[in-house]
Amino acid sequence: SAAASQTCECCLLGLLYQEYRDKSTRQEIETRRLQDSQTDPEENSPSEETPAEAEPTRITENKAPPQISLLRNSNSRFNLWQDLPEIRSSGVLSILQPDEIKLQEAMFELVTSEASYYKSLNLLVSHFMENERMKKILHPSEAHILFSNVLDVMAVSERFLLDLEQRVEENIVISDVCDIVYQHTVNHFSVYITYVSNQTYQERAYKQLLQDKPAFRELISQLELDPKCKGLSFSSFLILPFQRITRLKLLVQNILKKVEEKSDRETTALDAHKELETVVKACNEGVRKMSRTEQMISIQKKLEFKIKSVPIISHSRWLLKQGELQQMNGPKTSRTLRTKKLFREIYLFLFNDLLVICRQIPGDRYQVFDSAPRGLLRVEELEDQGQSLANVFILRLLENADDREASYMLKASSQSEMKRWMISLAPNRRTKFVSFTSRLVDCPQIQCVHPYMAQQPDELSLELADVLNILDKTDDGWIFGERLHDQERGWFPSSMGEEILNPKIRAQNLKECFRVHKSDDSQRRKLGSRNRQ
Repeated sequence: SAAASQTCECCLLGLLYQEYRDKSTRQEIETRRLQDSQTDPEENSPSEETPAEAEPTRITENKAPPQISLLRNSNSRFNLWQDLPEIRSSGVLSILQPDEIKLQEAMFELVTSEASYYKSLNLLVSHFMENERMKKILHPSEAHILFSNVLDVMAVSERFLLDLEQRVEENIVISDVCDIVYQHTVNHFSVYITYVSNQTYQERAYKQLLQDKPAFRELISQLELDPKCKGLSFSSFLILPFQRITRLKLLVQNILKKVEEKSDRETTALDAHKELETVVKACNEGVRKMSRTEQMISIQKKLEFKIKSVPIISHSRWLLKQGELQQMNGPKTSRTLRTKKLFREIYLFLFNDLLVICRQIPGDRYQVFDSAPRGLLRVEELEDQGQSLANVFILRLLENADDREASYMLKASSQSEMKRWMISLAPNRRTKFVSFTSRLVDCPQIQCVHPYMAQQPDELSLELADVLNILDKTDDGWIFGERLHDQERGWFPSSMGEEILNPKIRAQNLKECFRVHKSDDSQRRKLGSRNRQ
């Protein structure tokens, strides 16, 4: 259609999504730093220029609204709604309340970021996927694994963008965008689940092709050097859909924090958020399922049972943590002996429902000599008793492989490793700081200023500008945190973030978080019962 080609043409101007997203999150970090350094969070308004005594006024729809050519602006600066010439000349900024202007900005960002995202997808398809040499080098089955259903994803983004643009051009004051987000999430966004679930195979295929096909490797390098790509890698284009669906949820959360309580706009934002959360969860599950099954098969092959064999592979089982610890031998009275012989190596595989205790044997194999259901594990830290007993904890199996109670005195290589094992083995054990989902108390918080990719199953991958509650920390630079926007928990290096020191900002973050999740009835009931205790 003419409209579609016009959208396409508009999107070829301005920022690629990777650049847009980077600028947006860095701006978020700076705004939060500014707020944190102030004594009163209300004082901050980073970009609003609004008279303080504005009367609340509803804007009636103009008969002939000025055309907002938001996507035709080739200026690659990061645009704000209030900076648009149409908005400045309309006089609307002197009528709207400051809160309404913040809400307009939040809705406008959702639209402009979709335009930027569509532009990047378009580049992935036209510049990489449809390149004539690429088509000759790749077998259709290889191309299918590498690019998956990206054409469907792009078609969905285009349709979504056209509806958003149409809404913005109806009136200079945007009425709502979350109703459009809701409709598209329910009816079209399942294409994201398909794309993201294929990620494990996609990454593997890409590595394999780089290794096996020099012509492919050369072509990718050549295409990446094109000025159109602005120095961005091919893989940064491939992961766009996963990044976008997660970001979209955060953009709706941002709108939700700014709409009037108990208003129609709050209802549409809550509905849109709930649907997006369902899609994001399905995407995460899709990725995990693929990699978990393969991992379980690989572990099963390495285990030999000295005790009664336990079937390892199960659809509902996955690995939480594995690694080596030192087991203290002999009776507890021998603790006074300061010799290394007191300890011998053991290897643990901890699954979400089962612990398997082994000794490593030659040939990268493990001999299992004990096991217990995860629900029947208890841990207890030994008070510091000198260097040789530093980082030692007791692991109790209430019912082991022989249906008896068993105790192991285990030594970890560092304080963080000990705490990580203790939290993984007994997840309901109280952490140093209380989580916000347990009780409404002031808890230390941190915002992520460097992205982090989890290296172990008990770690948490972080995106720029993520805000987390700190549940525990170690002296050797690790934090156990709970991310506010999705309650995911895990460990990460403390160097990835900056602590939020202003208690008012922390309280504001928690308040916003509760508001965002209030549509989830089960969450609300759970929080209510905990808060009453």
